[in-house]
Amino acid sequence: MTDEKDSSNEKDNDRHKKRMQQQKAKVDERIAAAQEDKGLLLVLTGNGKGKSTAGFGTIARAVGHGLKAAVVQYVKGGWECGERNLLEKNGVEFHVMGTGFTWETQDKDTDIQAAQAAWEHSKKLLQDPSIDVILLDEITYMVTYKYIDLDEVLAALTARPKDQHVVITGRACHRSIIELADTVSEVRPVKHAFDNGIKAQKGIDW
Repeated sequence: MTDEKDSSNEKDNDRHKKRMQQQKAKVDERIAAAQEDKGLLLVLTGNGKGKSTAGFGTIARAVGHGLKAAVVQYVKGGWECGERNLLEKNGVEFHVMGTGFTWETQDKDTDIQAAQAAWEHSKKLLQDPSIDVILLDEITYMVTYKYIDLDEVLAALTARPKDQHVVITGRACHRSIIELADTVSEVRPVKHAFDNGIKAQKGIDW
């Protein structure tokens, strides 16, 4: 009985090894084929929680590799930001739109002016070859609300330095930006604590 079990295990191991060898060969082939080196445009969109968190994670990773990074936060008020507390200490430049959510300000003209100021700063970063990675956090809302011009955004992204990476976050990303992007991830909501009456938690939600 033991011999039969050992033989069965050996066959399972052989089959597993062959599958892994085939999988490795496919992965190695894809790695060998990916030879282009360029700055990437990444989009994190969808209705789920975690888009900005993922964007800041990319910035943290870049800084960990010695890259120079900058962040422009749209739809951001004066409340404390844990990511900013950490990343500014590590040389990451921040520009914060500062007005908060448009339903809080209830002043469209003020929101547009703040969005335009943030966009002007973004354009300068998108023309600066010394900046390796830029996070345009929640800029998609500004395009949706028409606070900043879509064609301007597309032109600035297209004309940026060749090796510069850009991460865009926010719901309902415009299809033209998605088409321009190299990598697009959609975050889908399954459950959210806030929907069950649990308030946002320091260090987790902000």
